[in-house]
Amino acid sequence: MKSMAQNSALFTVSTAPFWHCGKTIKTNMFHTLLALFPAAVMAVYRYGYDAAEVIAWAGLTAVITEFAIQKLMDRTPTADDYSALVDGVLLAFLLPATAPVWLVVVGSFLTVALGRMVFGGFGGSPVCAPVVGWCALTISWPDYMDLNGMLLKWDLIEPLSELKYFGLEAVSSVSPVSLLLGGNLGALGASQVLMILLGGLYLIGMRRLRWHIPLSFLAGVFAAALVFNLVDPQTYAPPLFHLLTGSTMLAAFFFMPYPSSSPAWPLSMLLFGFLGGILAVVIRVYGIYPDGVPFAVLLINLLTPFFDLIQPRPFGRR
Repeated sequence: MKSMAQNSALFTVSTAPFWHCGKTIKTNMFHTLLALFPAAVMAVYRYGYDAAEVIAWAGLTAVITEFAIQKLMDRTPTADDYSALVDGVLLAFLLPATAPVWLVVVGSFLTVALGRMVFGGFGGSPVCAPVVGWCALTISWPDYMDLNGMLLKWDLIEPLSELKYFGLEAVSSVSPVSLLLGGNLGALGASQVLMILLGGLYLIGMRRLRWHIPLSFLAGVFAAALVFNLVDPQTYAPPLFHLLTGSTMLAAFFFMPYPSSSPAWPLSMLLFGFLGGILAVVIRVYGIYPDGVPFAVLLINLLTPFFDLIQPRPFGRR
């Protein structure tokens, strides 16, 4: 009996010790806010007080909404982890600078209530929360979300709308440098392409974001746009135009890699990003909305469980 007990003890399996990497939701969200800060500053510089008001209302409403819903659910508030604030700011980056306060408040409320809390809160949502808010506003109040109609006091053009309604010749004079520096009309933060790009590279450099989804998404946009352009260069815009317009860069670095709605394995991430980029261009070409990127993000999020099935097999498994 004694030998049997000793033998059974030899086969006892226990969990190996873990070493915490030191990263927390709060620190990740803080770095995300730092990455978004240059684009916010540039948006305020270009659009003035209107931009600051939209960002402030969106962020404040998101935090208050999360706090109130968590209180109703008898859960410990987590507003101090900045995740709701980040979602509010990201929604603001998709809105016109002159969006009325009520529209911003409703959109931010829906972002948190429908995009997060319905699924249990941050980390449980299968879709990117700010995109949920944007889609609800775009479908419900399209006139207030129309960038051309809402930004009439600026004597500039919105490139994607010009391309959609007037053809490629209407944007032939728009230079890549102008698009990169935000010299045209666009959504509040999404049009600050260079600042968004620098913010995304900052997150990758700080190891707060993996490169797989951003790079593959941009590659998918480039590949799909290139195919259309080669088929008919007189009708379809070149790849660089699609990369530097609308919310392409914002989606690549902030919406597509949204923690709870994106895959975790490298191969899954690459396929997820690449197909999302292709879908974004297809929606732009055939859809009724000039910038189809948020819709592409929402649709590809629904396929994340299938991408998660693509993963390495455990060691020893046949």
